[in-house]
Amino acid sequence: MNRTPAFDTTALEQRLHACDWTAALGELDTQGHARLPSLLPPSACRELAALYLDDAVFRSRVTMERHGFGRGEYRYFAYPLPMLVETLRRAAWPYLAPLANRWNEALNLATRYPATHADYLAQCHAAGQRRPTPLLLQYGAGDYNCLHQDIYGEHVFPLQLAVLLSVPGVDFDGGEFVLTEQRPRMQSRVRVVPLQQGDAVVFAVNQRPVHGQRGNHRVRMRHGVSTVRTGRRHVLGVIFHDAE
Repeated sequence: MNRTPAFDTTALEQRLHACDWTAALGELDTQGHARLPSLLPPSACRELAALYLDDAVFRSRVTMERHGFGRGEYRYFAYPLPMLVETLRRAAWPYLAPLANRWNEALNLATRYPATHADYLAQCHAAGQRRPTPLLLQYGAGDYNCLHQDIYGEHVFPLQLAVLLSVPGVDFDGGEFVLTEQRPRMQSRVRVVPLQQGDAVVFAVNQRPVHGQRGNHRVRMRHGVSTVRTGRRHVLGVIFHDAE
């Protein structure tokens, strides 16, 4: 199969570079998520969504209802990844790894992340985490995704990225991206992140530091998708660590 994208991956790197990373990293610090508007153009979104039917691109399919994860399904990409997906993983890394290192330092965690994603994957693979984790999710009417965390082994990068590939109000209704944060000695807080086609959201996978009166404390994060009311919704999920 020819996996050369119609959308130039150099243009994707330029779009990533043009993002307001100062604002995005600040939002990640204060809210645990940040939106990157119009990261992918409609042509790239359609190209990625169309891959869902191509068995050669994926290593496995998961039906959520069968495992109690919700309703809907998703497919994990196989190596080699489609060029757009590989580029997102590689090119977003230099913006996110310094923040991840700063978070780990604030939480007194020893793990530090290398300068390149290739070096980080080498660490994952040496530890037996060799299966690629980027995925394509498909939701139909009545489908939803329960609150969860994407943790696949000892090595867990604390940030991940999702891109909405469908058009809200045209391709589907409902299906909002939802985050919850579990705060110490407080009730959980819910955030809904509005997305348009091509928008990306970067968010905390598991935990993030929040500065309080007694110093930094850990806030546990989970994410999910509310019920899709009509139509079909496709999402690209970019997880930076691989799975066992």
